[in-house]
Amino acid sequence: MSSLRPSPIAPTVDFDRDGVQHGFLRLPYSRDDSAWGSVMIPICVIRNGKGPTALLSGGNHGDEYEGPLALYDLARTLDPKDVSGTVINVPAMNYPAFRAGTRTSPIDKGNMNRSFPGRPNGTVTEKIADYFQRELLPRADIVFDFHSGGKTLEFVPFCAAHTLPDKALEQKAFDAVAAFAAPFSMRMIEIDAVGMYDTAAEEMGKVFVSTELGGGGTSRAQTVRIARRGILNVLRHAGIVDGAVEKTRTQWLDMPSGDCFSFAEDDGMIETMVDLGEPVERGGVLARIHSVGRTGIAPQEIRAKMSGMLAARHFPGLVKAGDCAAVVAVHV
Repeated sequence: MSSLRPSPIAPTVDFDRDGVQHGFLRLPYSRDDSAWGSVMIPICVIRNGKGPTALLSGGNHGDEYEGPLALYDLARTLDPKDVSGTVINVPAMNYPAFRAGTRTSPIDKGNMNRSFPGRPNGTVTEKIADYFQRELLPRADIVFDFHSGGKTLEFVPFCAAHTLPDKALEQKAFDAVAAFAAPFSMRMIEIDAVGMYDTAAEEMGKVFVSTELGGGGTSRAQTVRIARRGILNVLRHAGIVDGAVEKTRTQWLDMPSGDCFSFAEDDGMIETMVDLGEPVERGGVLARIHSVGRTGIAPQEIRAKMSGMLAARHFPGLVKAGDCAAVVAVHV
C-alpha cells in the first residue's frame, strides 16, 4: 500500500541532536532544468535535552508573510540555552509556493492546507504533506501554524484555535491562544476542514494553534511585531523557552455558525461598506458589488446574516462569484 511507502523526503538535520541545526528537507524533484533536482525546504531544529516539542510553520500558503518573517527571525536568534525540549521550525512549509509568492504551489497547483494526509508517491505538495503527517506531527506536543489573509483577504489580527469535541484538548489550545496575546483571540470554525493541516494535527490529539494576521499579500510592522512576540509567548507558555509570558490585552471573538461567512454571488467591483473591526448589525449592508459590464445597473448588496464585528473582508477591488466577501465574528 502507498501509505506504507517511506517518504522520499530526506532531512539534513538530526531531530534528536542537541544544539542548533540549520538544514533542509530535501525532496527529489526531476524537472526540465534539473534531471536530478530537489526542492530544498529550509528547516531549523533547536534542541536542549528532554522536554516538550513544538512544531512551528509558516508559508503553508505562499503569499502570507508574518509567519515566515517571525520564524526565520526565531531560527536566527533563539539560544538553545533558553530551550528545554525541542523547537522544529519550518518557516516556509509550501516552499515552492512561498518562492513564487502564490497561495498554491506553481509546480502542481497544490493547496498545502487541503492536501493532508498527503501521499508519499503523490504530487510535490502531497509529498510534503505526507512528511509532516507521518514524520513531524507525531514528534510534536504543540503545533503552531501561522496564517494571514494572503493576496485575497484581510483580517483583524487574531490568534485562533478550533472548537473541538475533545474539550480538554480544546482548552489546552485556547490557553495557548490566550498566551499568544494577539489583539483578538478567536474561537474558530472552518467552512471546509477536509484535508487541512489543522485537522490532521487535531485528529492526532495535538494542541493546534493558528493565526490570521492582516493580509493583502504583504505584511505590516504591527502584525510582524504581533507574530514575533506571540510565538515566543506560546513557547514560554508551553515550558519550552525560559521566561514569562508577555501579557497584553486581547479581545475574545467567536464564530458560532456558518452565518459568519458572506459570499459574492456575482462578478464585479466590490465596495466595502464596513471597515475591519467595526460593528455590524444583522441585515446591514457589508458590501456592494457593482456590475462593470455596462452602466445603469444597480449594485448587488451583501447583507450580514448576524450582528457582530467585521473580522475579515475581500481584499482586491474586483470580486468573482463564490469569493468570500466578508466574515463577521461576535464578541465573547
